[in-house]
Amino acid sequence: MSTKTRRSYTETFKEEAVRLVRESGQPVTHVARDLGIADHLLYRWRAEQPHAEGQGQTRQSARAEQAELVRLRRENAVLKQERDFVKRAAAFFAKESR
Repeated sequence: MSTKTRRSYTETFKEEAVRLVRESGQPVTHVARDLGIADHLLYRWRAEQPHAEGQGQTRQSARAEQAELVRLRRENAVLKQERDFVKRAAAFFAKESR
């Protein structure tokens, strides 16, 4: 069984690939084929770049911030469930002690 290794690309490569799409006027699929990458990667890089630039960040820091936000939302949901459980338990035991 063979294992696939993930290829990683530098931020410079990603920025240049997006710049090439913008300046060449060629479709994303053609530029991706010429660069030897999957077209969905180039679509994603192109979509992420304006968002990151608008916030004065790099694409990598914007993704890290988004991942942290997702993690914090999950943690918040767990904490709310725990809080609600403790409230119900306290109400149950308060009723039992009467």
